[in-house]
Amino acid sequence: MKLIKELIKVYFVFVAVFFVGRLFFYLLHMERFNDISFSESMLTFIYGLRMDTIIISIMLAIPTLALCLSPKIFSKFISKLLNIYILSFLILAVFIECASFPFFAQYDLRPNYLFIEYLEYPQEISSLLFKDYKLQFIGAFLIISLVVTLYIKSKFINFENVFQQSYLSRILMLLPILLVLFIGIRSSLGHRPVNISDALYSTNRVINEITKNSLHSLGYAYYSNKKTENNIAKYGKIDIKEAYKLVSSAIGVEYKDEKRPFYREVKSKLDSKKQKNLVIFIQESMGAQFTGFIGNNTLTPNLDKLAKDYISFTNLYSNGTRSVRGLAALTSGTLPIHGVEVIKRNKSQQDYFTIASLLKPYGYKSSFIYGGEARFDNMKSWYLGNGFDEVIEQKDYENPIFNSTWGVSDEDLVIKANEKFKSHYANKENFVSVMFSSSNHMPFELPEGKIEFEKNFPKASVENAIKYADFSIGKFFELAKKEAYFKNTVFVVISDHNVRVYGDQIVPIDMFQIPAVIISDNIPPQIFSRLTSQPDVLATALDLIGIDLSYPILGNSIFKDNKKDINLMLFDEIYAYRKEDKVAILVPNMPIKTYLYKEKKLIEIEEDPILEKEALALIYVLDDMYKNKTFK
Repeated sequence: MKLIKELIKVYFVFVAVFFVGRLFFYLLHMERFNDISFSESMLTFIYGLRMDTIIISIMLAIPTLALCLSPKIFSKFISKLLNIYILSFLILAVFIECASFPFFAQYDLRPNYLFIEYLEYPQEISSLLFKDYKLQFIGAFLIISLVVTLYIKSKFINFENVFQQSYLSRILMLLPILLVLFIGIRSSLGHRPVNISDALYSTNRVINEITKNSLHSLGYAYYSNKKTENNIAKYGKIDIKEAYKLVSSAIGVEYKDEKRPFYREVKSKLDSKKQKNLVIFIQESMGAQFTGFIGNNTLTPNLDKLAKDYISFTNLYSNGTRSVRGLAALTSGTLPIHGVEVIKRNKSQQDYFTIASLLKPYGYKSSFIYGGEARFDNMKSWYLGNGFDEVIEQKDYENPIFNSTWGVSDEDLVIKANEKFKSHYANKENFVSVMFSSSNHMPFELPEGKIEFEKNFPKASVENAIKYADFSIGKFFELAKKEAYFKNTVFVVISDHNVRVYGDQIVPIDMFQIPAVIISDNIPPQIFSRLTSQPDVLATALDLIGIDLSYPILGNSIFKDNKKDINLMLFDEIYAYRKEDKVAILVPNMPIKTYLYKEKKLIEIEEDPILEKEALALIYVLDDMYKNKTFK
């Protein structure tokens, strides 16, 4: 088939361009692959081909439509047009590949959001190119000229040949070819398409960068920025300097340095300075209403026992309704930024503050342990880019007890985590780890023989999923308490958000309530009933590991006098800033309103100007710290 033959030719031309670029990257940076084997480093070409295929498949969509649907009478016109189209893409691809080398030399990264931002300043960037990158610019021009000459003179691709094929056969081939291209764009037969995290197959960051495709990286950066960089003025306007002062007062942290806002020294609560490990076990979608120690339910006996014996939080509220909000809050101590969360944003993929980067100077090994595919929601890329040594995901489990749509079971997760922590202890290593469960997620697929399913609910129900999640919590602590590392570890069991945040209120605040328990040896039992945010819980856990620390966390330990009874919640695009029992609600392009939160209801009251200004200030400050990369 001449149609398929010409499309395959186009595919291999672009594969060759990307392969040559990746090969030169590989050869230039071979000395930086010392920590991985030769065979592992060579996988960059296989995984890289997958990333290349995404871009080529997108590019081939238009030629496919034109060649399949155009009658033979238009053959010369369509062929010339497609030649111009392919040549334009070829020039772009070669230029971006050439530009990737000086960009990598400067930033140690494939082109990302910075590359796009520079395009907004054509005068400055053109001056920079001719001053500092004159030789590279000339070299790129010569390479592009050579490629264009070869393309035109070789006539390797001849679209006119396609029109020798009958019109009917070309039309009949349209849908099958589009299906192949669709699979190529998704690059996956699973329920989630491939994204930039799939290039991160190695623990070596440089080889991961080489695996990426520069055009794909730029497209991802452009799409992400377009999606997330919303106009924050839709919530109102405030001077940024005033905003920082208001936020400083609201969170109880002095604002000293505009380059590192809210960074401060925090003394450990413990008299002993022996370093303790830290494990944060984040529960997917576990709402407070399902627990016994808060919601008077019988589904979580293991968590309830921990709550009775250790520190329990009975007035804790999540920051959002998505896992990425909870992961950011509990890994970085940040509050919810408008639009897409920082885990999926470009400017926070490196040098963003996390507990791993905080504790690394003290010799802590760090890991993110998940039962599913860690590329989901860009988790793998974000964790590896921000100080975490290792991401353990579904592919790392041998012979799991149970597999579901979302990955291996929570029981597999806790067994794997326990083995990991035992290994750290045997090697005399302190460790910090974030565990993220996944069983409590639709379609609620659960193994047999682990729990007694609730009789009044279907097996595949949230109630049974919560019960199984609690079983896994119990299993984890049953294993951990038998090990020597247990007594030297602070554990946090906490939810990322509630299972389904719904209600008639403009913001259903009661559905943001979640459980949390901090488990630490020799800490007396305590019920903490004051209003608490997820960053408060993180700060409290850090207060118990026996180290005097410096960090920018936007919350405070419950053992410190500057702990404030506030929380910031994001419900779709609507913000709710709660201070004790007053709530400021910010709806885009609407006036801010003040409410009283009483008996799980929001009652509109006379406006509170200070409360409303603090709410707006928080949103602006979060946005400003992200844009200027000062939360580090």
